Amino acid sequence: MITSKKLRQKFVDYFASKGYKKIPETSLVPKDDPSVLFTTAGMQQFKKFYLAPDEAPAKKVITIQPCVRTSDIDEVGDDTHLTFFEMLGNFTFGDLDKKQAISQALKFLTQELGITKQRIKASYFAGEKSIAEDTEAKNILIELGFLEKNLIRGGKKDNFWGPVAGKGACGPTIEIYIDDIEIWNLVFNEYYFDGQIYQKAQYPGLDTGMGLERMLAVLEGKRNIFEIDVLAPIVETIEKNSRTAEPKNLRVAADHLRASAFLIKDGVLPSNKEQGYILRRFIRRAAVHLKKMNFDFSQLTKVIKKILNIYYEMEGEEGFNFQNEKLIQETIQKEMAVFNQTLKRGLQKLEKLLDKSSSKISGKDAFFLFETFGFPLELTEELARENQKTIDKIGFDKYLKEHQEKSRLSAKKKFTGGLASCGAIETRYHTANHLLLAALRQVLDKHVAQKGSNITNERLRFDFSHPEKMTADEIKKTEALVNEKIQAGLGVETEKMSLADAQASGATGVFSDRYGDRVKVYTIGEPDEKPFSKEICGGPHVKNTREIGKFKIVKEESSSAGVRRIRAKIT
Repeated sequence: MITSKKLRQKFVDYFASKGYKKIPETSLVPKDDPSVLFTTAGMQQFKKFYLAPDEAPAKKVITIQPCVRTSDIDEVGDDTHLTFFEMLGNFTFGDLDKKQAISQALKFLTQELGITKQRIKASYFAGEKSIAEDTEAKNILIELGFLEKNLIRGGKKDNFWGPVAGKGACGPTIEIYIDDIEIWNLVFNEYYFDGQIYQKAQYPGLDTGMGLERMLAVLEGKRNIFEIDVLAPIVETIEKNSRTAEPKNLRVAADHLRASAFLIKDGVLPSNKEQGYILRRFIRRAAVHLKKMNFDFSQLTKVIKKILNIYYEMEGEEGFNFQNEKLIQETIQKEMAVFNQTLKRGLQKLEKLLDKSSSKISGKDAFFLFETFGFPLELTEELARENQKTIDKIGFDKYLKEHQEKSRLSAKKKFTGGLASCGAIETRYHTANHLLLAALRQVLDKHVAQKGSNITNERLRFDFSHPEKMTADEIKKTEALVNEKIQAGLGVETEKMSLADAQASGATGVFSDRYGDRVKVYTIGEPDEKPFSKEICGGPHVKNTREIGKFKIVKEESSSAGVRRIRAKIT
């Protein structure tokens, strides 16, 4: 029987024999790519190489890329859909040989994996508007032995990919189906779209992606992907600790908890914004499905451990080393614990709303569930749909915007950029704030991010992401490191640049939606070397860290779930 590990290795060995170089996968949180929240395909880390192939690490590369997609979240629970999956991909830059690409893909399926041609179908681009039919791909498929009855003509929606962000490389695709299940997508990046017209690409290339979980289910003859080796043990562990076991509930919980573990591994923590919001939605959606099965939440640790163990056992695989297991366990546990405190009452309130004769839940009621019980709109919408009801989304958005505006005005009255005023003492505290964040990221780890701050002329209050109480030793080390940098007399430099350049330079920032096109970047330490701190900030700051004085952490405490708070003084 083939396993997921063997399938990965077969893919790597086969394409390595064809001259491809294996490249490590990238994080689920894309670097320097604001067009998407998550890595959704193997090609994302290579986008720029389709326009500049000479900069690529090799002309032909392969990856095994973990991906997260939420576009099909409502389909999760059926036989084939997941939010988290692994994508096996092979890519070429500045060189496109369609016949070779199609031939190699089919030979891998038939010769390496033993799939008969009778089980394989393929779709190709039939042309649309100004883009011609891909007759070359069609003729190659026929030449390689495909009967026309097994070829499907597809339009732009199904058989033309990209570009992701409105401009860039794009092209027609071949989608390969086995037993009528979509398995492998071959994209021929032979066009460039400039926002208005499609033109032939200067550097054509290849971009392919095969879903590991779907391929493995086909090879093992499984009825659904939740029966393969990377998912079945998770489902079984949840089932053992539940009083009832309905397939969709089991599958959704298994998928979302696996996705959550990988997102936390790559530095995402629950929040109400961007990636953190999606993670929170995954965890809370899993909690609802577990609740429906009367799952014993005291056994949640076993489920998470099972997820991690599946990947620990893949010795030698790159990228699946869960060094932050404790953080993963505690983050999911705490988020579920907080949500479970209100889940029961929230479901009771929702049941009352669903019992009403109206076919629609008002925006006001949906916002009440969101604000009072932490129900994401999508969760309320899903539960309503199960009862043949809809949500007034426009009304919900109206109440949400009103709430956000009230919060913004309230915050503006309190402070701007964390400062209650901008006198000399507050300026010293503001620079100490930067040193504290940099020190915490060294002592605790890079997952630490600023979640808020407030500065007066008497103290600083700093909120940061961290799942547990700091130890006395960690507090001592953090305080000592800040004082060390103060005594070192580090210079504080400022530079104005575009937000994109600031992010590319490695500068950290908070609340990115409030920044303009140009920002100030404050660097503490030698700018040309590796500075101790580099942050996007409005200022003001001291010129030299010796101006700050002695730094003392007065208290470390909980601020909210997954967020700690430090109060500190300078003398």
